[in-house]
Amino acid sequence: MFRKIFRTFNYLKLKSLNDQNLKLKNNSRIIENIPGSIQDVKEKLQQIFSDCSDFDLREVVLGEEFQVKIIVAFIDGLVNKQLLNSDIFKPLMIESRIANLNKAFSSNTIIHILKENLLSTYQLEEIKDFKQTVDAILSGDTIIYIDGKTTALKVETRGWETRGIEEPDTEAVVRGPREGFTETLRTNASLLRRKVKNPKLKFEMMKLGEQTNTDVCICYIKGIANEEIIETVRRRLKKIKTDAILESGYIEEFIEDAPFSLFPTVGNSEKPDVVAAKLLEGRVAILCDGTPFVLTVPYLFIESIQASEDYYSRSYFSSMVRWFRILAFLIATTLPASYVALIAFHQDVIPFKLLLTMAASREGIPFSPFTEAFIMGIAFELLREAGVRMPRPIGQAVSIVGALVLGESAVRAGLVSNPMVIVTAITAISGFIIPPMGGAMPFFRIIMLIAANILEFMGLALTTAACVIHMCTLRSFGVPYMAPFAPLSGSDLKDTLVRVPIWAMVTRPRSLTWENTDKTKYRMKINFRKKED
Repeated sequence: MFRKIFRTFNYLKLKSLNDQNLKLKNNSRIIENIPGSIQDVKEKLQQIFSDCSDFDLREVVLGEEFQVKIIVAFIDGLVNKQLLNSDIFKPLMIESRIANLNKAFSSNTIIHILKENLLSTYQLEEIKDFKQTVDAILSGDTIIYIDGKTTALKVETRGWETRGIEEPDTEAVVRGPREGFTETLRTNASLLRRKVKNPKLKFEMMKLGEQTNTDVCICYIKGIANEEIIETVRRRLKKIKTDAILESGYIEEFIEDAPFSLFPTVGNSEKPDVVAAKLLEGRVAILCDGTPFVLTVPYLFIESIQASEDYYSRSYFSSMVRWFRILAFLIATTLPASYVALIAFHQDVIPFKLLLTMAASREGIPFSPFTEAFIMGIAFELLREAGVRMPRPIGQAVSIVGALVLGESAVRAGLVSNPMVIVTAITAISGFIIPPMGGAMPFFRIIMLIAANILEFMGLALTTAACVIHMCTLRSFGVPYMAPFAPLSGSDLKDTLVRVPIWAMVTRPRSLTWENTDKTKYRMKINFRKKED
């Protein structure tokens, strides 16, 4: 018995050591030294970038006696050629003849001469890892290799063609800033820096995607954002193992708390003022190179009915508009189901004159109210998708003309009733009022429709209650999704259903900052997913 226990103990000890060694092996990255011979560097670069027609490699000899050889490597199309010529090639090929580089080379100060006397650029970095130099070349930087040195110089010369700063189509406003993010990460970071001129605004860079090596940036305001949320974002991003990160939507699917829920737990925006406001509340932003959409976490349900223009208008008007958005959300999800329940099961609650009108319009309709509503819902989704995917001028014409022609033709042919066309139109208009929930509302409509057809209004009530319970159980990076309603936080209600004046918003949301002081009554304990433990 003791021998068995001893063997089990040794097995567990050996397994623990192997796991630790494997973890250290995965976390540590092998450094590949830069060859000291310039010819070896040239051969390795030509081997790595073979069949790459956009890769350029130029050899330059420095000094009057022409003894210092260097290689300048870059990708054509990713660099600013004007900077390349004026800040690198001109100093190396012309101004280097003035300096006594041969003496500098013998005294092991050639790198300092290049950095301090020749290269007229402020973004210089010494690199000793050959793989890092290759990654820098692929990112648009220029690398200078020096013969006899195992250290290379990285010069930031990124300058590819980019889209200008324009007003985003997805978040149009009547009053407020019109600028939007672009596909360049550094430009997006500068737009946020212009909004928040504070050294506590931090940007942490990392690369994701084993094949794409996409630049991803974590942005937060130190001292305002909760450290546990920041650490959770770091941990979830580092766990991403995939070949490609082409858009922030890839990251969203990897880091969200409830991947199978219809409710989004990660927000996104194209407007710098929106992201800056969320950072000031204690949220964390995730910027991805190649996309204008910036992710923000934690994301709460109340953010779906909030808009940037609410804070640029009078408080009473903004509060009224928010109530309209809530009404639109209820109409977009429950109106078809309520219509089916009334027409099929509860005709006695409809006023008599209205009932006569509806009965006359449904005379000769071959389908049940449920089938009628389902067909009209599918037809609307097809028209909406056609309007989005086709070229903009043609798509608008297809959406408007198609809806009018199909609706009128369906009524004349006796396939659908006039009230059903009105219900579908009101549902569609209401669904466009809340863009963040646009992807979830079609599913809710179908679920509500089926429940109302089976259990009448009881099914509608049970489905609504199940949705509310599900929303109360959701969390976004440890924060309850329905905060500040569940759990209730009275101090956070000032910017929910009613938007109080700006001068009355004197505290940040406690559900986000988690103020853990003795004077704070509202405390939150973070709950992570089991797979993160």
